[in-house]
Amino acid sequence: MGSLETEKLVQDSLSDHHKPPPLLPPSTATYFQPKASKNRLLSLLLEPIQWLRMLSDNLNPTFVLGVFVVYGLNQGFAGSFFKVVSDYYWKDVQRVQPSAVQLYIGFYYIPWIMKPLWGLLTDVFPVMGYRRRPYFVASGILGVASAMAVAAGGRLLVPLALTFLMGLTASLAIADVTIDACVAHNSIKMAALAPDMQSLCGLCSSAGALIGYSTSGFFVHHIGAQGALGVLAIPPAALIVLGFVIHEVRTDVLNSEKKKKATEKIGAAVRGMYETIKLPQVWKPSLYMYLSFSLNISTHEGQFYWYTDPKAGPAFSQEFVGTVYAIGALASMVGVLIYQKTLKDCSFRKLLFSVQLLYGVTGMLDLIFVRRWNLALGVPDWFFVIAEECVSRVVSRIRWMPMIVLSTKLCPLGIEGMFFALLMCIDSLGFLSSKMGGGLVLNLMHVTRTDFSNLWLALLIRNVLRLATLGLIFLVPEAEQSDVIVASGASSNKRGNENAKDADDDDDDDDGHHYRHEGLQLVPMSEKSEV
Repeated sequence: MGSLETEKLVQDSLSDHHKPPPLLPPSTATYFQPKASKNRLLSLLLEPIQWLRMLSDNLNPTFVLGVFVVYGLNQGFAGSFFKVVSDYYWKDVQRVQPSAVQLYIGFYYIPWIMKPLWGLLTDVFPVMGYRRRPYFVASGILGVASAMAVAAGGRLLVPLALTFLMGLTASLAIADVTIDACVAHNSIKMAALAPDMQSLCGLCSSAGALIGYSTSGFFVHHIGAQGALGVLAIPPAALIVLGFVIHEVRTDVLNSEKKKKATEKIGAAVRGMYETIKLPQVWKPSLYMYLSFSLNISTHEGQFYWYTDPKAGPAFSQEFVGTVYAIGALASMVGVLIYQKTLKDCSFRKLLFSVQLLYGVTGMLDLIFVRRWNLALGVPDWFFVIAEECVSRVVSRIRWMPMIVLSTKLCPLGIEGMFFALLMCIDSLGFLSSKMGGGLVLNLMHVTRTDFSNLWLALLIRNVLRLATLGLIFLVPEAEQSDVIVASGASSNKRGNENAKDADDDDDDDDGHHYRHEGLQLVPMSEKSEV
């Protein structure tokens, strides 16, 4: 599809809110199907290239680059590298208990909980006429400064070290909400590509994680955990570069009158978010996602301390721990491919029920490993932990993908950045609850740096809670993943009609198209035909 044809489709979808997002023409679908060829292997190798070409043609090459930088280099590589290195930092440098580390990790999610604030800034407060570019630059500067401070600061006080590590997670969160606003915006304009954009994000994240996990143990072994944290200054530096190259149409500099109206849009955006979250098809799946994450209490730190303990555990080396996580990242990519090839056409409820059941059952593998039943079965520790990690990563990725697609489907046009950030904030609250709950359980079970006798009981509690989540599946809509769940249309209320003209005149999106905040009406699918 040419760029002019794509632009026409986008303009048509924005000019008529009564119609669902445009479907891609048949010509676009040909990118998904390799040309008939006798050489099946060549066709298979060309398919990913054709897929990326299709995304670049229909979206923008710099948008695809942004996904690579944010999801691949930062969330993927830096996130995985940070996970391993920070674990060793707390264990070997700060020497704190696993239950305490579990609580500290919960603080990492505070910047992610603040994502609605970052989304509000990116949507409503442009800097020098740009809504996305400056925030990539700002997040990069914050990440570079935080990484260098914790790496060169010696043995810091725990509160200060925690602050710098939170600075690294804040850098990721700001960059994430900025690129997510772009993803949500494109998902609304081209709904048929929403699953493919999430697949691209997932593949980039998994590929980056593969590299991050593979190299983390090597760096920890040779330069120490604190020195390895300095490597994390590189990915944020790439965000600074991205802020200068990613495509974005510059808006006019606001005069005093327009600044006043821009400020008024905050109230309109908040009202739009409030009206949206009240819809049953929005608050019910949002509640499900929060509960599914929070009930999955995390016992990771207790397991990590046990993995590396030379007496009670298998005493895995630093390099082997990184290798296990790297293989898990590769398995996560397999999970994305499974979703992309076979599961993206399943209904939300059916898919999430099946994968949640599988998630609870496969969680019992951790229990088997900690009880050392694998040795009774003649399965060595190294083989069992790799197999368990692969299964866990595949299931976790398949569980995560439809939730992200569902989140993009819940976003109304015009405030998609802020509302998607709100949904991710709810998810982050779930993760925070998971970490805090896990730390509490580890503390109640008296799991320490040297005593792991009750670790199996903490794992059993975690797995029971995973299975209990199945009772909440009624909160998930039965809609297909390609369906429109929240429709945007012209407002029929009096205040919306009075303000529609002003909103049309003053509210432009990144591509120069007009949309409404005050005139936004969010309707259930059953009422769509009446709008």
